[in-house]
Amino acid sequence: MHIPQTATEDLELLTFQEALERSGQPQQDYDIAKWLYVPPCYEEYRYLLGTRGEHPLICVGINPSTAAPDRLDNTLKSVERVARSNGYDSFLMFNVYAQRATNPNDMERSCNAYLHRENLNAFRYALSRSPAPAVWAAWGAILEKRDYLYACLRDLTELGGAYGARWFSAGPILKSGHPHHPLYLKKDSVLQPFDMEAYLAGLKDA
Repeated sequence: MHIPQTATEDLELLTFQEALERSGQPQQDYDIAKWLYVPPCYEEYRYLLGTRGEHPLICVGINPSTAAPDRLDNTLKSVERVARSNGYDSFLMFNVYAQRATNPNDMERSCNAYLHRENLNAFRYALSRSPAPAVWAAWGAILEKRDYLYACLRDLTELGGAYGARWFSAGPILKSGHPHHPLYLKKDSVLQPFDMEAYLAGLKDA
């Protein structure tokens, strides 16, 4: 379990670029030729975690938990299996908000604008790694845990549009309209096109 020790505003946060540069340096705990881990050590926040490849699937959750290279949690193990089953050679786990909290109820009550800005830079980097980035909407109903998450997701969607991102979901859409969370999905679950604009419009009208 990861319970945030303090508000992210009280932390000395690395910018995404600083964290990315550090992730390119040799690490004792994992192989940087296989893993992309930004920052490259366990912190109260995480921008990216995934494997390196030429054809990655970007999975978007709500917020990171305890996963790290070679120590994937059950959600990330499912993400890796589904990515492989759908023909991707790698995956990148990204989150709408970068604060670590195993229980989303422990997320901070207000959005840290600095952390959100740097998280957008992380998403921009993930999108730039493919000529036609594939993005898997995979947050379930957890989006409802904090009011600021909708605005964060809207920013991500706009950024994705600038890079020609194609959005997908896996598993049945929830009755609430949210895309299915990766946990408990069958390993051969097929990615289906997901209309992000219609989804966000529906949330706004709800």
